Amino acid sequence: MIDWLLETDSLRGFLQHLVDDAVSASGADGCGVTLQRKGRPLTVVSTEGVADTLDEKQYGQDDGPCLQALRTGQVVHVPEMLEEARWGPYPRFAADLGVRSSMSLPIPARSHTAGALNFYATAPDAFTDDDRYSLTLSAAQVGGGIALAQRLADAEDFARDLQNALASRRVIDQAIGSVMQQQQCTEEEAFGLLRRLSQQTNLKLHDVCTRLLTDIAGRPPTPPPPLRPRP
Repeated sequence: MIDWLLETDSLRGFLQHLVDDAVSASGADGCGVTLQRKGRPLTVVSTEGVADTLDEKQYGQDDGPCLQALRTGQVVHVPEMLEEARWGPYPRFAADLGVRSSMSLPIPARSHTAGALNFYATAPDAFTDDDRYSLTLSAAQVGGGIALAQRLADAEDFARDLQNALASRRVIDQAIGSVMQQQQCTEEEAFGLLRRLSQQTNLKLHDVCTRLLTDIAGRPPTPPPPLRPRP
């Protein structure tokens, strides 16, 4: 999995590589990766064929093997669509498209995103016990890739929040220094004056300080340099 992550430049590319490999190594003829975002399922990658169509059919009726796997955290195996009585018209719809068996596996809950891998086959009872084991490993790899991507995104959000906090703190400190110089007062007194002005004008303290420094210098304060990772 690490090699694939290094070789691809996006989470989507990594997932595509993974499902293509899983399909070629099993009895599956196609696969789709379903992720739930803001309460709605979405196929983020799929192999060529009917995977997208079958996924969309399940989303439209809000029921089906991939949604059941996503919601219950259990593997859902359909050995023969023509003998399947669950999920209303979906099994007949799948069979009419040439899909006779499927296996849906939940993506392990290692991230904030729920999901499932949905493998489809044109032959009845196409998935062996060995397939189930190898496809479960694929689902675990998908979960690991998503968790890593979200961790990186969280780190970027943290760095951005920290950068904003540093910029705000810098402006406030500069404004306090200017008030101390103008009013010949202590740091505590200068801060108290700025805080009262913030309350009186119903503006955030940062905005009050920005206006003060802009009035003094004739231009907005210069933001601090961006944070840089250690080499």
